[in-house]
Amino acid sequence: MPSGFNKKTMTLALMMALPAVAMAADEEKTVDAAQTMTEVKVKSQRIQDAPNKGYQATKTRVGKTYQDPQDVPQAVTTLTRELLHDQQVGSLREALRNVVGLSVNAAEGGRAGDNFNLRGFYTFGDIYLDNMRDTAQYNRETFNLEQVDVLRGSAAMLFGRGQAGGVINQVSKMAELRDKNTITGSAGNYDYHQFTGDFNKQLTETAAIRVNVMDRHDETYRKNPTTGDRPSFDRQGIAVSFGAGIGTENEFFLNHIYTQTRDVPDFGIRFLNKRPLSSSSDGRSDRTFWGSNNNFDDSDTRVTTGIFTHKFSDDTQLRTQLRQAEYQRGYWAKTPANTLPTANDAVGGNVTRKMDYKTLNLQSDFSTKFELAGMKHSLLTGVEYLKEDSYRHTLQAFDPVTGLPYTQTTNAALNAAIAANPNGVTFNRHIASAYIGTPTEFNADNYALYVQDSVEVVKNWTVLAGIRRDKMDADYSSATSPKLKYYENSYRTGLSWQPNADRHYYLTFSDSFSPTADLYQLSVQKLPPERARTLELGTKWLFMDGDLAVRTAVFTTTKDWERNTDLESTAAILTKRRRTNGVEFEVTGKITDRWDMFAGVALLDARIINVADNVNATTGVITSADPRLEGQRARNTPIGTFNLWTTYALNDAWKVGGGVEAKGERYAYQPSATDASASFTNGRFDPNAAPGYARVDLMATYEQPKWAVRLNVKNLLNKVYYDAVYDNGGLVTPGNGRQAIITTEYKF
Repeated sequence: MPSGFNKKTMTLALMMALPAVAMAADEEKTVDAAQTMTEVKVKSQRIQDAPNKGYQATKTRVGKTYQDPQDVPQAVTTLTRELLHDQQVGSLREALRNVVGLSVNAAEGGRAGDNFNLRGFYTFGDIYLDNMRDTAQYNRETFNLEQVDVLRGSAAMLFGRGQAGGVINQVSKMAELRDKNTITGSAGNYDYHQFTGDFNKQLTETAAIRVNVMDRHDETYRKNPTTGDRPSFDRQGIAVSFGAGIGTENEFFLNHIYTQTRDVPDFGIRFLNKRPLSSSSDGRSDRTFWGSNNNFDDSDTRVTTGIFTHKFSDDTQLRTQLRQAEYQRGYWAKTPANTLPTANDAVGGNVTRKMDYKTLNLQSDFSTKFELAGMKHSLLTGVEYLKEDSYRHTLQAFDPVTGLPYTQTTNAALNAAIAANPNGVTFNRHIASAYIGTPTEFNADNYALYVQDSVEVVKNWTVLAGIRRDKMDADYSSATSPKLKYYENSYRTGLSWQPNADRHYYLTFSDSFSPTADLYQLSVQKLPPERARTLELGTKWLFMDGDLAVRTAVFTTTKDWERNTDLESTAAILTKRRRTNGVEFEVTGKITDRWDMFAGVALLDARIINVADNVNATTGVITSADPRLEGQRARNTPIGTFNLWTTYALNDAWKVGGGVEAKGERYAYQPSATDASASFTNGRFDPNAAPGYARVDLMATYEQPKWAVRLNVKNLLNKVYYDAVYDNGGLVTPGNGRQAIITTEYKF
């Protein structure tokens, strides 16, 4: 794959794919009827080949083996391809708006990119692609995703080191044994335009190839008043999946995905009087963008995965995956200041980064079912190896007149030059070799062994027990903590009662660990790993002959030694102990043959139990966080979140729908601060806070067998809302304004 990816490359890829597509459209197939019936019979026994029921998922591998989500003894939310299609979703961040109990973090130090809170806890180490770690900091797209599974609660027994809130697993589109092709074109205000193509060609009776492509551009309503520049998203991608032996005893897939982003980043606005600045006497407002088109957020992501599955029988298989991935990213962003960006005023700080992160991942899972001592067993065991190599540096800027480099000590001069001539300052993009400062490097070898058994001890009653052993051996460039070694166990256990196929009641306990905030170690001395424990009581029901799924869960999660996610922070520990108690309720599926729904509500009570003690990196002195923060609500965790998306088919052609995404107020402050007086007013806890909001979207579509036209209106009421919060309290990022998008779709 070439290092650059542009529209010329996209066109070439399409030209290569179209002859195969044309053949698929014209080819006459004559298959023996008996063979056809046999193939259909085999596929009906395989969960992975069963289609989802619209918005209701009927398959997931988030528990390592293919299961119906109804049978997983843990809360699972699945965003199906049909749901994302109807909502005109392009990015993972936008897709996850559908997940209640989830909030978005704004750019955190060196962690700009997809950055979420789930059940009040970070997920920066818990994003996966096809059950393998995808923890690099970049912006993910959905054009090649079949669905997104969110497994809630501590899940380290299944996935390795991680956080407390849960796991976000992206499921790739795979080659299929059929000929099917779809192209779409979309256009909307804020210069929105998108093209996607999904081309699947069956090559032989058991082999196929699938190609997905995407090109998308979008902007926001915010604008720099001096230059007229806006934040923008410019993204392209291509994904290829080749499958051989599909549906046989020996099945092999080779997948490769390349995505490219060329964004103009937006670091949002500051707080004024502890609330987001919406307007002020000097002209500042939520519409003021502080950067320019000369800022950039560039990334190139390449992920190649081989998957081999050997089926010993219908109930026994060995599945092995080998992945090589490289994530390159560089950005230069402007943070907002307290005055307008004019030639005589400072225009905020500069946040720059060059990152190169490489991984090699091998994972092998063996699963089987058998009877022993009159009890039914479902056994899972596996091994995993992950090699990580990370390099991070700061970019250099150059004076456009003299050609001499600016340094960190001349930041004021750089700001003045940008203000006077925003497009005249030359920035090195991520491929450049000019850097300043000392790079941060990290490399690690991770090993894991795990086993889990699910035993039906008596009819309809099942006991689950699992254990995982992780070893991490890492080297860092840090002078204070150059090495890190951990050997940790993780556990998962539970009790399920399934009196029939439509009812599931469960009680589960799971835990997780993380030796540090992923990819760095700042502590002067070795500290205990983060540990989190989740106890969850839940129920799952199926109604309407299985077409409507309803689930509830009540849980409590406690996390010890919570780490900081800001790579520049000298306070490695945020809190000694934090806890979230909560309840969730979700409904997905068909209420009638024409009426579909995806809805949920989550109520969270997230509190600091014990404040942090931190070791000064220079003096070694231990300082405690402000004790007044004990018992206070945790950052960026709304008490309530609500989501509703519903559609109704008026007839065989017309379908209308809409939805609401709502979040309560979210706090932003530094819980490890030794003096948190700024977060109190007359003794009352009153930190910076992003107000709650409700965003309304609408959709209407007219569909024929070969083509369709769809209208999506996002943020119908043009609500000013803040969807991402910088946890430390400095910044908040507004969501986009009202946006209408028309999409045409053609199938052949």
